[in-house]
Amino acid sequence: MERADERDREIQSLRDRLSRMSEASLRINESLDWDTVLQGVLDSARTLMEARYGVIILLDEAGTQQDFLSSGLTPEMAKQWCDISEGPLLFEYLRATSVPVRVPDFDTHMRSIGIHNFRPPEPLSAFLVVPIRHQGVNFGTLQVGRSEPGQEFSQEDEDVLLMFAAQAAMVITNIRTYREEKRARKDLETLISTSPVGVVVFDARTGATLSFNRETERIIADFRTPDSPAEELLDILTIRRADGQEIRLGEFSMAQLLSNAETVRAEEIVLEMPDGRSIHALMNCTPIFSEGGETETLVVTLQDMSALQELERLRAEFLAMVSHELRTPLATVKGSVTNLLDPTVTLNSAESRQFFQIIDAQTDRMRAMISDLLDVARIETGTLSVTPEPTDPETLTTEAVKVFQLAGYKHTLAIDLPRDLPWVMADRVRLVQVLGNLLTNAARHSPEASTIRLTVVQKEFHVAVSVSDEGRGILAESLPNLFRKFSRIEGETQGSDTGLGLAICKGIVEAHGGRIWAESKGPGLGASFTFTLPTVEEAGFVSPATPIRISPRFLRQRDAGEQMRILVVDDDPEALRYIRDTVVRAGYAVIATGDPDDVLELIQEDKPHLVLLDLMLPRIDGIELMRNILKTNNTPVIFVSAYGQDQLVAKAFEAGADDYVVKPFSPTELIARIRAALRKREVPEPSEPYVLGNLTIDYAARGVTLGGSPVRLTSIEYRTLAELSVNAGRVLPYEHLLQRVWETEADADIRPIRTVISTLRRRLGDDSENPTYIFTEPRIGYRMPKGENNERGDS
Repeated sequence: MERADERDREIQSLRDRLSRMSEASLRINESLDWDTVLQGVLDSARTLMEARYGVIILLDEAGTQQDFLSSGLTPEMAKQWCDISEGPLLFEYLRATSVPVRVPDFDTHMRSIGIHNFRPPEPLSAFLVVPIRHQGVNFGTLQVGRSEPGQEFSQEDEDVLLMFAAQAAMVITNIRTYREEKRARKDLETLISTSPVGVVVFDARTGATLSFNRETERIIADFRTPDSPAEELLDILTIRRADGQEIRLGEFSMAQLLSNAETVRAEEIVLEMPDGRSIHALMNCTPIFSEGGETETLVVTLQDMSALQELERLRAEFLAMVSHELRTPLATVKGSVTNLLDPTVTLNSAESRQFFQIIDAQTDRMRAMISDLLDVARIETGTLSVTPEPTDPETLTTEAVKVFQLAGYKHTLAIDLPRDLPWVMADRVRLVQVLGNLLTNAARHSPEASTIRLTVVQKEFHVAVSVSDEGRGILAESLPNLFRKFSRIEGETQGSDTGLGLAICKGIVEAHGGRIWAESKGPGLGASFTFTLPTVEEAGFVSPATPIRISPRFLRQRDAGEQMRILVVDDDPEALRYIRDTVVRAGYAVIATGDPDDVLELIQEDKPHLVLLDLMLPRIDGIELMRNILKTNNTPVIFVSAYGQDQLVAKAFEAGADDYVVKPFSPTELIARIRAALRKREVPEPSEPYVLGNLTIDYAARGVTLGGSPVRLTSIEYRTLAELSVNAGRVLPYEHLLQRVWETEADADIRPIRTVISTLRRRLGDDSENPTYIFTEPRIGYRMPKGENNERGDS
């Protein structure tokens, strides 16, 4: 009897559990909301297991934690769980488990896995964790806990929770799929809605409009009345196709038109209203078929051609205007030439001169127009050539103002130019063209008695140049179109000008990495045009010093890092500044002078590694000066000259020049030739280090170590040691070391050599009486033994 009662109780308990399981399964399938489903899974698991607490941790596709939810814990308690010092270790353990974990004593189990100080905010005894898996993929874990001692989870509890977790995994998978599809649909709808192309979707069976985007609304906005729906247009619109066929939509039902819809690709059509209003559009039609092959929907895209038509119209007007403007000066030139050549007309010298002046002025006018056309073509094709180099803003503004004043304008110029402006990266010719265009533009649009202001200010990383006038001003709606090619706004207000000036300014400024814009308070209130240029510091260079002559003392202070020194000699200040700036940007230290009388003294004091020499100098010929240099020094010389005749070049090479560069030249070419000349004179250091006992000389790193510890050497000490080691096994005479290391005459004082050798021995711990590394050959020089890992011959 007792067995029967026990069996009945077990059966009833099983029925109750199955009932709760069924209720829990139904509950988690009631919603498609992510948070609702997760909370339902967790609450149902707690109820099913009669647990005090519950936690669910879900992972994303990368295996990192995506969601963490708790049940039975207050928000404060859940935060305490996360803030416990060893909380991350516990979460990582729970996140990574892929098999059920059932423990009767939570604290004991934590210590067994290496977590000793974890103390939950509420008592926790029995603990059960099961993985949430579906089709072999682990989505996370489901955890439940009991607080009363002795309330252990059974194997049956584990099996039931594992079964419930499997059902929950299917639900979670479905919800994730639903969320991803919903997100993808929303992304697609957003893409279509914001597309610059009109999109309309029709139901092919009923002819109803299923959807259309904002661009479609914009295209048909001029056809609609404010209160009428867009669908009403289908009854009155006429479509004229590219082949001339006209389709009046009101004569057919949309279902008839769409049932046999064809695929159309990039066909130009015209949408017309009965009152004559029309829109040109580029149309694509794509039918969507059902499984039975019937057309279900039709997707139509429309691209408004109005902007392209307007551009073509402006281009046609521009070409007509240019043709007219070129024909006018050409006719004047033709008439003047005809008069000059007419044998029946007798002209005095004054009349002939007048005709020649007319021809000169009109050809200048045509040349300016053709130059504008070429510049615009280069801007459009991306081939506009600019060569930015460090330039003084004062030089730019001075040249532009000079050109403007020579053009004969009578306006007053007010120039605000601070003296401490940084240098900018600019192609001087192009930027003078920009400033000239802006000054001319201001003069055309303002009275002669008014003032034009030219202002230059320094911003954080650039210099801003502004040209302001007191003229007719600009409408606010016209400002965005001022810099467009073929813009009617500029052309209409400039009379016979091509109207390309501002478009060219924009192209040149942007090619420099700057930007340009216009401002105006309205008609009659003047206008201001501003453009920016990057400073040389922003471009990664250092602003050149303003003096042309740089003292040797300054260079020695600056040359603490043992830079290669270049002596630049040129009596032209502009050429000297350009060459100096180019060499400084390449990382060399520069001694610059325009006085050839200083050259030998500078070479003696600063010992440059190379000389850049102009051919034509005051009081002395460049070749003769080079011969004087080579009498006392073995310094390489490169001529930089505007004279490129073969005889002069050959004469320079025969006299001992290392190279010859003809002006004008590119900075890249000059630096490449300097490096090539220096390489010819460099010590031919091997690629492998020199090793002898504890001594290692690493030529690539220019470092010396002794027993693994670095040895600090000056530049002259390292060069002496490197020269000796490169020629290991050979005796190097004093004369060789003087020429190769000290770069002085072979018969110079040898006491500096002895001082450096003595210092080297002291730094290397070498005994001069019983040397290991540096041996003295009395009255001849020094030598080093061959290295252990790179034996060298005596050649």
